[in-house]
Amino acid sequence: MKIYLNKVLVFYSIIILLFPILNPINGNTVYLNNNLMDEEQELHLLRNEHYLYLKSSDDVDAFHLFFSFPPDYQYQVPIYLEIFNDTTDKLLNYQIENDINEPNKLINFTIASMQKDEIILLHFTCWVLIINHDFSDLPDYVKIPEKHELPEETKIWLASTKVVQKDNLLIRLKAWQLRGQNNNLIKYADKVAPFILNHRILLFYMQYYIFHVLFSQDAFTTLLINGENVGRSHLACALFRTYNIPSRVILVNNDQGFWTQMHYMVEYYCPGYGWVLVETTGGKTPYETKRQVINRVCYPEDEEDTKTDYIFPTMKGEERWLWIENEKVFPYYIDCKEGSKSQMFSEAIISVDSKTANNTIDLTKNVFYYYQNYIGENLEDGDLLHFQNASNYQIKALNVLIDTNIIENYIYYMNLSYYEYRLIEL
Repeated sequence: MKIYLNKVLVFYSIIILLFPILNPINGNTVYLNNNLMDEEQELHLLRNEHYLYLKSSDDVDAFHLFFSFPPDYQYQVPIYLEIFNDTTDKLLNYQIENDINEPNKLINFTIASMQKDEIILLHFTCWVLIINHDFSDLPDYVKIPEKHELPEETKIWLASTKVVQKDNLLIRLKAWQLRGQNNNLIKYADKVAPFILNHRILLFYMQYYIFHVLFSQDAFTTLLINGENVGRSHLACALFRTYNIPSRVILVNNDQGFWTQMHYMVEYYCPGYGWVLVETTGGKTPYETKRQVINRVCYPEDEEDTKTDYIFPTMKGEERWLWIENEKVFPYYIDCKEGSKSQMFSEAIISVDSKTANNTIDLTKNVFYYYQNYIGENLEDGDLLHFQNASNYQIKALNVLIDTNIIENYIYYMNLSYYEYRLIEL
């Protein structure tokens, strides 16, 4: 049986190498240059694990909760949403929906009625496949753009908002000091990133370690007294936007190695190249894609609709990653050791040529397209059986990649999953 399976795996691998996998159905994934056939690329299998506790302050009827899900974006593609068995039986249904703002996605959880002071748990993990990109092909020189030179779709991230006050006089003065006489966007970014980390760092340490209190995380307050990763991302955006450089906050789980609520980073737009990652907490840019899973790309409207931190009651100005359609139910956080918490885990790293990497991403995109369409639907008879078979093959693909680190094994089961999804007639 083992010999037979090995022969089947070899057969499918040959087929996949000889014939291109189906073109992607949708999404914003960036693909590598297929001409670089001899260059190895790293594929990273990552997952975000979430413990989300909910508490009700009164008796409530069934309601919906929306939670940010990793989008098909840049160098990452989602694979699967896994719900763990310790999730409370109050979970009635769940679907993955496209947010109104691309490329974002949301998990739509339907929760049964709750009683006053009842606490329930949603325990789940989001699986993602990422092509590592280290931005080593970023040019040494790119002129800081004029507004009219920018693609129209990027200009919305030039706005001045409640937490990104790009028109503030002190922020504009600091941007002028950082830029100096230099007109090179890359060098300007190289100055912004470490400044965000190091300026008035002692004030941050005093807030966090001595007084155990954090204040508003808007860009102006962060300029005055530094801030958490939230405030640093806002200040970075303000400094970029001052010079017509589109920039936006992204919500991620990254490789910090400990449980947290959510992590905030930044992307800035480089004309002729694309979006470049900035780890404002660590003061680094560019930043490799393998080190985080992006959960949400924030828009200016997210910056206008912020919340107070779930643990620090004086820490305001955080973009949301979850929304509850009942004001009497709220996330239950304590200290990220107990209560709600999230963390990213790396499960496998595989080196392949760029063509295999692109083909694997294409296949994963197509499988996820059908998975998202059918999950949570009221399927019956044969359609239900095909969905169960297809989703089981997705799980097998994940497990075999973790166990063997052989990409052909993953491709084999994902092809079987794709075939089963195509048999659904709904």
